[in-house]
Amino acid sequence: MSTETVTLSEAAARRIAAIVAADAEKSALRVSVEGGGCSGFSYKFDLDGQPAGDDIIISRDGATVLIDPMSIIYMAGSEIDFVDNLLGQSFQIKNPNAVASCGCGTSFSV
Repeated sequence: MSTETVTLSEAAARRIAAIVAADAEKSALRVSVEGGGCSGFSYKFDLDGQPAGDDIIISRDGATVLIDPMSIIYMAGSEIDFVDNLLGQSFQIKNPNAVASCGCGTSFSV
């Protein structure tokens, strides 16, 4: 599986690098897709110290994102972005495979 199937925006890379710099035991942001949420699937974000042997590793500007093989199936072609606006700060995934999503921004259906 190509690591180019998911991209990382410049804003997301900057934020991930800043977050992991504050925690010596963590070196990457893990993004996964889980069943549930109000639209069928939801994104989960965690900090992680080491990639698993089968993780897809995406790097940009000193930031690393880890995605497991099952999650990448639902995320192919997506961009991970970081948004900072009047509503708050959050990581957002622009997923071309999602046919519906909900107001929370972390739940989608395919």
